[in-house]
Amino acid sequence: MVLSVSGLTIAFGGEWAFTAVNNISFGIDKGKTLAIVGESGSGKSLTALALMGLLPKGAVMSGDIKFQNSNLAYRQASSKNQIIRGKDAGMVFQEPMNALNPVMRVGRQLKEAILCHQKISNTEAKQLAIEWLGKVQLPVPEKMYDRYPHQLSGGQKQRVMIAMAMCNHPALLIADEPTTALDATVQQEITRLMGYLQQEHQSAMIFITHDLQLAATIADEVLVMYRGEMVEYGAAEQVLKHPGHAYTQALIACKPSQGQKGYPLPVVGDFLNIDIAKPEAQSYKNNATNAPLLEVKNVRIWFADNKNIMGKPLSYMKAVDDVSFVLKKGETLGLVGESGCGKSTLSRSIAGLLTVHSGEILFNNEDLAKLPVKGWRGMRRHIQMVFQDPYGSLNPRMTIYDMIAEPLMVHGILPKNELGKEVKRLLDLVQLPVDALNRYPHQFSGGQRQRIGIARALALRPQLLICDESVSALDVSIQAQVLNLLKELQQELQLTYLFISHDLSVVYYISDRVMVMHAGEIVESGVAEQVLKQPKDEYTKRLIAAMP
Repeated sequence: MVLSVSGLTIAFGGEWAFTAVNNISFGIDKGKTLAIVGESGSGKSLTALALMGLLPKGAVMSGDIKFQNSNLAYRQASSKNQIIRGKDAGMVFQEPMNALNPVMRVGRQLKEAILCHQKISNTEAKQLAIEWLGKVQLPVPEKMYDRYPHQLSGGQKQRVMIAMAMCNHPALLIADEPTTALDATVQQEITRLMGYLQQEHQSAMIFITHDLQLAATIADEVLVMYRGEMVEYGAAEQVLKHPGHAYTQALIACKPSQGQKGYPLPVVGDFLNIDIAKPEAQSYKNNATNAPLLEVKNVRIWFADNKNIMGKPLSYMKAVDDVSFVLKKGETLGLVGESGCGKSTLSRSIAGLLTVHSGEILFNNEDLAKLPVKGWRGMRRHIQMVFQDPYGSLNPRMTIYDMIAEPLMVHGILPKNELGKEVKRLLDLVQLPVDALNRYPHQFSGGQRQRIGIARALALRPQLLICDESVSALDVSIQAQVLNLLKELQQELQLTYLFISHDLSVVYYISDRVMVMHAGEIVESGVAEQVLKQPKDEYTKRLIAAMP
């Protein structure tokens, strides 16, 4: 057995004393995959960090961990752990932007990981790094080698992390939400690659995910965690097809399906008798009007690829090339496509965060592409965005209360004495406890941070909300609550959504119309049911076929 864990318990002391992981046990054999599933904050990632000896300060761990039949006293300062990490055990972290060095080219970071554990020359290491960038399906690996993390999309950064974790053929691979930021086709390619390399080297793999459909396709065994407890553990087919615990049943039911479109999704509280505000049973009304709110006309967003000695661009990387569409008031328009196809670039130009090379972006008949910087202050109240990377979009030095209250104060929405009540209401909407107010972003899981970002975006009650992979970091139970919340707010406030996601089942559920983007262009668009059930373009067909 490669790894054996017995009675693992992780607790924190101090003012917020609590037990995050309570007495869990499991084991993994060579060539086998264990999927750990559960809600955001249930202890999945902490369990993985404990195995790698990377627990944060203040954490107290007890229990036995045997790695390759050796008892290891995991401590952060242990020199033995430095040898194990990267060579014998590799890890793909949940947030690639936080895990990658922002001032070092990604190729150099990958080469460094290879040189640390393989006795080869610098030239050989560079060539091997380029080969690995190609193995994880990054385009033009030679160019990717010289790019910085901020020049890559979220999915591309995650693929770099996967290459770094697997390049030394570890005996144990821990993958913490490794495909969260990836679209369906790349997710399929990456899981196939991980599976192939795992079998080739007979590595054991712990696959942490909130996607039960994905767990069903790759895992031999499944461990279900809820509030730090192990509630179910066994063969994947048994656990996922015949779940014995109510919580596992809830996770399976919360995933959007075709028959649920137009109706509120079930939530965990429906199964566990938890007092959670539940949406009414009636179907959602379609409030879309014929009046256009946003008109995008022939928009091109190009980035200089090469420059001469005078700084003049010699060639361009065409991230968005001649895109046009109309978004009507009260409508939800879904935007899907591969990582790096230009989805986030397009959304950021609409939000005024990127300069448009050419074209028009009309919002209430005002051209945002020509809007001066000073004009954006008032426009921010009407256009808000939930970003893909929840950690990068939250100020690490501000408390949650300050971050949510800030836009309310800047725009003078409420008097100062009413801010506390409104911030608490917004936290309640996204299912976060009141005691989160005085805490900082690093004290929350990735999914919890995403909910904070959603609460902040909703604070101003905007006309247009751009959701850039806003539910990709959430487990299915919280995802269902947020999707219900978005639909309810749309009904109540006549909100309009541009909803970007790689999860086609989520896009189908929430969207009225869908656009499919590929290589910077819109290749297919239409009513959600028509596009996703009867696709015409070959690329759209590939996306649908790749769904787990």
